[in-house]
Amino acid sequence: MADLEIRGLKVEADGTEILRGVDLDLNQGQTIALMGPNGSGKSTLAYAIAGHPAYEVTGGTMTWKGTELNELTPDERARLGVFLAMQYPVEVPGVSVTNFLRTAVNAVREEDMPVREFMQTLRGEMAELDVDQSFLQRSVNEGFSGGEKKRFEILQAALLKPQLAVLDETDSGLDVDALKTVAEGVNRLSGPDLGVLIITHYTRILRYITADEVHVMFEGRIVASGGAELADELETGGYEGIRAAHAAGV
Repeated sequence: MADLEIRGLKVEADGTEILRGVDLDLNQGQTIALMGPNGSGKSTLAYAIAGHPAYEVTGGTMTWKGTELNELTPDERARLGVFLAMQYPVEVPGVSVTNFLRTAVNAVREEDMPVREFMQTLRGEMAELDVDQSFLQRSVNEGFSGGEKKRFEILQAALLKPQLAVLDETDSGLDVDALKTVAEGVNRLSGPDLGVLIITHYTRILRYITADEVHVMFEGRIVASGGAELADELETGGYEGIRAAHAAGV
């Protein structure tokens, strides 16, 4: 059994079925890329794994290391080591980055980390990820550039030390320099204890992060799977071939 095992997953939002039977396996120590055109259901899968209440699981199962996820709350999933980096991180005016991160770390640990220890750990991770120390006094995501928001999410992952990181469109809206910085952060976090699911529309992030497997989603189903060569095919031919094969029932 894989660490993350998804079987026949069906999900709807606002009464509309989006995922129509998704099967996916992912293990710790593995990096998988999930690609597909806009509206194919990639982000819905990310939210379903994390337990977003707006997305209703109507069929199938999700298990993480043998534990059924379907009925668990988002915070219960987080305590199991599941982390979601959202495509559009929300602003939280009035809540400082420092307080937000310390609260999150303590919630996952289920015990308070001493302030001095937390600040030493935080500053060390910020230095590793090239995050400016001025971040600490800012409100969460308020006025952040696209690159700053993404770096902040990687910083969260570095502190929370998840076992499964779902990165939803982490490369969205980033220039090349910001993309390289975020990719370096992901690569630094990667290791035998972390499984990574990278959800992306474009292949460019895969120039900097090596994926063990590549899957393509279309109309709520995974319709193609392979290695890096599949991403190369999409780089040159786009999704038209996938659409044509799907329409022909291949």
